[in-house]
Amino acid sequence: MGKMAMFLGSALFLLVRPPWRPRLIIRQIYFIGVGSLSIVLLTSLFSGMVLALQGFYTLEKYGSEGLLGTAVALSLIRELGPVLTALVVTGRAGSAMAAEIGIMVITEQVDALKSMAVNPLQRLASPRIAGGFLAIPLLTAIFDGVGIFGGYLVGVKLLGLSSGTYFGHMELQVSMSDISGGFIKSLVFALLVTWVSCYKGYHCGHGAEGVGKATTSAVVLSTVLVLIGDYILTSLLY
Repeated sequence: MGKMAMFLGSALFLLVRPPWRPRLIIRQIYFIGVGSLSIVLLTSLFSGMVLALQGFYTLEKYGSEGLLGTAVALSLIRELGPVLTALVVTGRAGSAMAAEIGIMVITEQVDALKSMAVNPLQRLASPRIAGGFLAIPLLTAIFDGVGIFGGYLVGVKLLGLSSGTYFGHMELQVSMSDISGGFIKSLVFALLVTWVSCYKGYHCGHGAEGVGKATTSAVVLSTVLVLIGDYILTSLLY
């Protein structure tokens, strides 16, 4: 963990130190954000639909089906939105980051950067961390919105709940603290996913086997840290 902390500290320090590379950051925002958008849209839509379907029949037993919109919104904004978005990005973009940097290491492209007096962390890790820090919260917001819409499709269009009831209770019960808590989670998860993926790729072993192990390790460790971080943040924020 000490080496990982030093890696993160160096990458963040180099991010604010010239020369700045805005084009590389924009490229990573596109890669992480736009590249993961279709998966996020599909995952969020069906997550909201499943939440509404399960929640309606559970709440109906207690005569509280009018609270369906609140239940769906809070579940997505507080928990499922940040967590599932981070896991989707881990599987799609995090693994690609680790593999790409790992291949650059074993093909000695990183050594070539050093020979040209280019700091490899500033070139490879810092833009990816910054790009994830900007893209993942936006993806989380999209996940929440589409998930709530998916719940609306099931709750209102399929199960017959009125749209006024669905959105009315949601407006009353969902507070800014819920939204800000989900936003903070998305920022922390963005940092965890990009940090671990870049670190594992940068310190991969030799050959194709080393790249494969680094990629697998990046996905597994990122997933575990996101879930652990979710518990810690939930206990602190709510």
